Amino acid sequence: MFARWKPAAINTRPLEWSRAAIGMALGTLFSVWFCAQVFGMPVAVHLIGPLGASAVLLFAVSSGALAQPWSILGGYLCAAVMALLVAQVLGRSLGSACLAAGMAVVLMCWLRCLHPPAGAVALTLVLADPDSIALGWLELGPVMLAAASLLASALAYNNLTRTRYPKGPSEPPAVLVPSSAADSLAITAADLKLALEEMEEFFDVTPEDLEQLVHASEAHARRRSIGQVLASAPEPHP
Repeated sequence: MFARWKPAAINTRPLEWSRAAIGMALGTLFSVWFCAQVFGMPVAVHLIGPLGASAVLLFAVSSGALAQPWSILGGYLCAAVMALLVAQVLGRSLGSACLAAGMAVVLMCWLRCLHPPAGAVALTLVLADPDSIALGWLELGPVMLAAASLLASALAYNNLTRTRYPKGPSEPPAVLVPSSAADSLAITAADLKLALEEMEEFFDVTPEDLEQLVHASEAHARRRSIGQVLASAPEPHP
C-alpha cells in the first residue's frame, strides 16, 4: 500500500523545469498586472491563487488535456457563472462556496472543459473581497480577462521556447506494435518510460497508465480481428 505513495518520476531535464518555472512566473505576473489595469489591483490580486495554479498546468504540463485553451477558458467561465449564481441565491458562506465549486465541476465535465484551478475560482468568487462583490455579475469580466491573458502568455511563451502549444489531434499518433508480434517486441511500461524521457516534456500521465491503454487497445483490436475473421468465414453446407 505504501508503495503507491511513491511519487512518479519526472521525465524531463532541469532545463525544462527552469523553462516552465520562468513561464509560470511571467505568465501569472502578466495576467494579474493586465487585469489590474482594467479592474483595479484588489480585484486582480484576489484571483492570483487560481491563476497561479492554472499557470502550472499551462507552462509545466501543457501537453495535458487539462491545460488546453478550451479547458481554461471554459473552466473559468463555468466556475464564475456557478459561483455568482450560487452567491446570489444562497448568499456568501463556506457551504455555498463549496456547493458552487462542486456544481462547476459537473458543468465543466459536461462541456468537456475540466480545469482543476477553476474549482478555486468558484470558491474565490463566492468568498470574495468587497471590491469583487461590488462588481456583481460584472465579475465575469476580470475572471475571463485574467484567463485570456494567461492563455495568451502561454501561447506566446511555450511556442517561442519550442514547446508546441496547444497540442491538437493533428499530431501523428504513436505507432504501436501489432498484437501478432513476438513477445520480445511487446510494449512494456519500461519502454514507455524511456520514450517519455526521450521526448523531454511534461506529460500528465504515467507509464503504467500508458501501458494499460496499450494493452486495452490491443485487446480491442484482437477482438475486432477475430470478429472480422468469423464474419468472412464461409457458411457450412448442409
